[in-house]
Amino acid sequence: MLPGTPPTKGRLLVATPPLVDPNFDRTVVYMLEHHGDGALGVVLNRPSPEPLAEPLERWADLQAAPGTVFHGGPVEPDALIALALAHHPVTQPTDELSPLSGRVVSADLAADPAFIAGVVSAVRVFRGYAGWGPGQLESEIDAGAWMVIDAEVDDMFDRDPELLWRTVLRRQVGRLAWLADAPEDLADN
Repeated sequence: MLPGTPPTKGRLLVATPPLVDPNFDRTVVYMLEHHGDGALGVVLNRPSPEPLAEPLERWADLQAAPGTVFHGGPVEPDALIALALAHHPVTQPTDELSPLSGRVVSADLAADPAFIAGVVSAVRVFRGYAGWGPGQLESEIDAGAWMVIDAEVDDMFDRDPELLWRTVLRRQVGRLAWLADAPEDLADN
């Protein structure tokens, strides 16, 4: 997708290499919401060393590898958001799960994970989220800070999240795939 394409729920924002904000340098953000009041998503490729602690350790059996809490973004760092991969698309919300896109759902961490264990195959927990005010994200996309790319289910639960930025770019067609090989410091190019 080209800059200027509006992000939508269930798509990825991929940071362009010169994005200098340390919160978003080489990040892949999964969009949870996008409407006139703003947008929010979670950073998929920033695992932390933090394990699930009490009372959330009961979710550990469903947790996708690596089994840590991820840095979801700089907004509300105490807020926890859980994404889950359902065995089949979920179209109607339940007390435990809310549909996002296809098989990707949000999970209520206050619920008993035993109630959804037969419905989902993986859960990932994020601390904080990325958020933008009205028009802010659109301006950043127009300025070339983000690429809007279709998500694949495996992106949200990738076993090697530190490589996700390059992985997502490599599967793109044409010159966009070349960005995957950009050095960490563009001055080294």
